[in-house]
Amino acid sequence: MTPQDFAFLRDMLKERSGAIVTEEKRYLLECRLMPVAREHGMDSMSDLVAALRAPSSEDLRNQVTEAMTINESFFYRDKTPFENFTKIMMPALLAARSTSRRIRIWSAAASTGQEPYSLAMELSEMADKLAGWQTEIIGTDLSSEVLEKAKAGLYSQFEVQRGLPIQLLVKYFKQVGSLWQIDSAIRAMVRYRQFNLLDPFAGLGTFDIIFCRNVLIYFDPPTKQDILNRLAAQLQPDGYLVLGAAETVIGLTDEFEPVKGTRGLYARGSGEGTVQPQPSSMLAAS
Repeated sequence: MTPQDFAFLRDMLKERSGAIVTEEKRYLLECRLMPVAREHGMDSMSDLVAALRAPSSEDLRNQVTEAMTINESFFYRDKTPFENFTKIMMPALLAARSTSRRIRIWSAAASTGQEPYSLAMELSEMADKLAGWQTEIIGTDLSSEVLEKAKAGLYSQFEVQRGLPIQLLVKYFKQVGSLWQIDSAIRAMVRYRQFNLLDPFAGLGTFDIIFCRNVLIYFDPPTKQDILNRLAAQLQPDGYLVLGAAETVIGLTDEFEPVKGTRGLYARGSGEGTVQPQPSSMLAAS
C-alpha cells in the first residue's frame, strides 16, 4: 500500500466514522480490507483505493467503513460495569423513578449484541423489582453487519464461553445446532438501530443510562469532547454514563464527574466534585 493510498483511507475513515487510523495500524487496514478487495475481484489495496475514489463507490465506501469499525465484544465484558449497573445505577434509578416507573438504556456501541443482552439478562434477573415498570434498551452500532447478528442472537460455543456465567447460559439460551441462541424474551427487550456517533443524537431521545464503552479510544480529542458533550445532552440530569476502562472524561469535558469509588462510571456534572454512589440496599427497599 502506497503512502498516498494509506492517506486516502485514513482521511476517508476519519470523515465517515471519526476513527483515527495511525501509521502503526497500517497492518490492521490491510488485514481487514484485503478480504473486501478480494470479494470484489481485486488483487491489491491499490485496486481497492482506486475503486473507492470513483464517484459511484458509496456502497463500497460503506462496506470498507464497516469492516474497519467492527470491534470485539463478549458477554459481561470487564464485569465491573455490570456490577455497578445492578448495585449502584439501578437501585438509585428505581428510587428516583418510582413515579414514572420507566427506565431507558442506550448501548452506544452494541456490536454483535453481547453488551445489551447482558444488560437485558440483568434486568430479567431483577424482574420482581421491575413489575409494572417499562424498561427499554436501545442498541446502536455503525455496522449493519454486526447488528444483523445481534438481532438473531446466535452465538458460537466460543462466544458464550467468554464471560457468560454458566447458570445464565442454561437459563437464557437454547442450543441450535452448533450455536446457542438467546431467549426470544431477552431479544425482545433490545431494539437495534444502525447509527453513527458523529450524527446528531436528538432523534434518539433521552436516557437514564448510557453505555459507551471502548469507542472513544478510536477518536481524536476534539471528537471525544464533542461526543461526550452531546451524550450529556441526551442523559437525564441524574443519569449515568459508563465508559471503558481505558477511557475518561478528564481533560475533555466538565459535563460529567466520576462516581466516587467506582471505575468507568460517571454522573452528570454538578460542580460539586465527585458524585457519591447510592447504596445497593436501595434496590431491596424499592
